[in-house]
This record gives sequence, structure tokens and C-alpha cells, in this order.
Amino acid sequence: MIAAWKAKNPKLDEAALKTWWGEIDHWRARKCLSYKQGDDVIMPQYALERLFALTCDKDLYITTEVGQHQMWAAQFLQFEEPNRWMTSGGLGTMGYGIPAAVGVQIAHPDSLVIDVAGEASVLMTMQEMSTAAQYDLPIKIFILNNQYMGMVRQWQEMLHGSRYSHSYTEALPDFVKLAEAYQGVGIRVDKPSELDDAIKEMIATPKPVIFDCRVDEHANCFPMIPSGAAHNNMLLGDDVAEEDIGNVISETGKVMV
Repeated sequence: MIAAWKAKNPKLDEAALKTWWGEIDHWRARKCLSYKQGDDVIMPQYALERLFALTCDKDLYITTEVGQHQMWAAQFLQFEEPNRWMTSGGLGTMGYGIPAAVGVQIAHPDSLVIDVAGEASVLMTMQEMSTAAQYDLPIKIFILNNQYMGMVRQWQEMLHGSRYSHSYTEALPDFVKLAEAYQGVGIRVDKPSELDDAIKEMIATPKPVIFDCRVDEHANCFPMIPSGAAHNNMLLGDDVAEEDIGNVISETGKVMV
């Protein structure tokens, strides 16, 4: 096939290429990864930027659960080596991160292993903290706790007129006490000014740690592609007009959510 293509002596379409790069520059100008960090509430993106800044000199392995935190981890943690990023991809396997972290820590006993998690996903397999404690595995469970199934809340907000259905979690455990119940260490942070010292404490602790990072409840993750839409219909930020959202997602797509 390559030989046949070369035999055609294809020519570069400069005009089409210029148009395509113009479209890419238009998308980039939206800066859909930007966020505003204030003094009172931790933005989840900021939490991950600080986590990376304070661990980038370590032999680091990252696992994740499923949801907004998974997407932010992909966007704000910089992976420079292969096989350092364990995630269930698009399979939606909530609860994957803790047992994956246990396995990675056994395989790499001298490395720093962090499960970037959501508070809802952690509830799926939190009993594996017992395994971590029994086998002296100092895994770190870094929870971006917004008290919602964040990805579900974002879809309900943006695509269903803020009609929320069972996406808020009213009965979360005290994660600090939960860690202690499993003979680990619990850390809770809710102010940006406390974040760096708490992350350093987490890294230095030679036991399993549950890090309860309380973040902005309303932060949305972009870009996103609504169900049933094409890649060129992706939503690039919170400033998308409601009528534009209506044009992007079809009635069939709404049923899929």
C-alpha cells in the first residue's frame, strides 16, 4: 500500500494544511485546561500540579480510578517514562486504582506508588487497605474529594439542565478514620496553603496513606465529547452557551447518558 501511494507521487495540499492548523490554533486559544486558583478552595487541577511538582524527582508510579480525577491526572501529571501510568481507560472500572496500586507496590517495593482517586471510586475496593497494611505496602491513595460522582454531575449539569440524580454522595466515611481503622495514616486538607506540607508528609510516611483532598465541588473537566457527538463537536470550556450544547448533543445521545 505504501508503494502504491508513493507511486502516485502525492503532493502536499498547502491550502488545506493551513486551514487545518488554523482550526487547531482556534481550539488551542480556548485554553480548556486553564483554571483559577483562589485562597479558599483547592482546585483539583492545582492539587495534581502540586502533587507532580513534589513527586517528579521520585521513582513514581500512578494508578487511577474512574472519573474526572482520571482525566485531570492524564492532563496534569507529566509521564516521561513508559509503564508508569496504570488506568482502566474507557472501561469505567471504578475501584481499579487501589488493587492496581497494591500490585504495583509489590512489583516495585522501593518506588512511590500513588492512586489518584475519586471519593466514590475508593468506596468500591477500600477493603484492599487491609492487604496494603498486612504486607507493609506504603501505597498512597490521593483522593480528589468533591463529594460528587464528578463526571456524572458534570454531564447532568451541562447536558441535562442541572437536573441532578443521585450524583451527590451524602454518606461518605471519614477517610482519616478509615485509614486509621486499617492501620494506615489519614491526612485531610481543604486549604490551598496547606497542600504542599501535607503532600510532603504523605510522601514521607512509610505506611499506607489515605489523603483526603477536599476540592471545588463544581469544577468541570474539559475538553469533553458528548454522547453521540463527533470529535469536532467537543466542548472546550464552561463558557459554552446552552444553545450550543443543545446543538451538539442529540436526543439519542441524551438517552445514552
